[in-house]
Amino acid sequence: MSPRAGRERFADSRERLSSSRITILAEGAFGVETAKTASSAVRYQPERVCSVIDSRFAGQTVGETLGFGGDIPIVATFEEAMAVGPRPDALLVGIAPQGGRLPEAWRAVLVAALGLGMDIISGLHFFLSDDAELAALADRHGCALFDLRKPPDDLPVGTGRAMRTEAFRVLTVGTDCNTGKMTVSLELQRALAERGVRAAFAATGQTGILIAGTGIAVDAVVSDFISGAAERLTLEAAADGEAEIVLVEGQGSLMHPGYSGVTLGLLHGTLPQAMILTWMPSRPRIYGGNHSWVVLPELDEVIQRYEGALAWACPEIPGRVIGVSLATYDISEDEARAAVRHAREVTGLPATDPIRFGAAPLADAIIQARDAHAASA
Repeated sequence: MSPRAGRERFADSRERLSSSRITILAEGAFGVETAKTASSAVRYQPERVCSVIDSRFAGQTVGETLGFGGDIPIVATFEEAMAVGPRPDALLVGIAPQGGRLPEAWRAVLVAALGLGMDIISGLHFFLSDDAELAALADRHGCALFDLRKPPDDLPVGTGRAMRTEAFRVLTVGTDCNTGKMTVSLELQRALAERGVRAAFAATGQTGILIAGTGIAVDAVVSDFISGAAERLTLEAAADGEAEIVLVEGQGSLMHPGYSGVTLGLLHGTLPQAMILTWMPSRPRIYGGNHSWVVLPELDEVIQRYEGALAWACPEIPGRVIGVSLATYDISEDEARAAVRHAREVTGLPATDPIRFGAAPLADAIIQARDAHAASA
């Protein structure tokens, strides 16, 4: 069955985006931090991933390289990816670098994939559908170009309508960017489901959209409309009345000079009744060399800043941080346990690494906060 014929199994574009078989292009960058889109696809939807392209690790499996992902093969070239395992329907651009440009050396791979009738999924700020060559090839071969970061063109300015949801609103926020806000959101959705609680995940970044099949990449939204985008996502996640809790994926950090604007827009658009703070203990300064002059404050001070910023917009909402989620994949287990203890001692809140130690303490904290809110309403 060819990729084009196989596409008949998709009922709509959302299913086509979130269910197609993919090969991941991550040449020279495959890793947890350097290719977050690729590694998250492997963690949360391994059954979709046919192969990963990165010549540095060719011949290894994803599990051997990342520590998770099992026997998914890593190959050196696109041609090898087409020759191993099940034939993919789509090619995923597995990186989302600062600035979001398409590496020029990768264009030939995208052209080859389109020539085989494969969809292209990209989280770059560079929109493939705006590229004349790629758009013409996609049209000729009946392919879809999924630009995950391309926002809707009818976003409103935020007006506080998120306060009308019956579902309990939870936003993940961070000491820094790339500290696990999407990861803990997805882990919490699973942990809450295990407790019989219906939780909806509102994706606000390219990787979350890939996994959920829907969402808005708020870092590509014109600044006036970021809170409106967050508001829309929150309302849509709660719209059908099925969700008891809405988990909104956070972005950036109030502490980050480069990305604080998108964080504040999310905070004021979602108007959360609770927040989960994410923290990477090995990082005393802001991520990336361009902002390493910013020393991160202690956790209790970070919490005060988030709760204060929320109060600017809506002081009557008792929105507060109710737990701390750690990302400890780059330190030993003993160091991770010590960091969890530190977070608990400094904040007085439940804390865990949801991947290493499970999300149960944070899921329980959300249920308790929801119940307390309902009792006081």
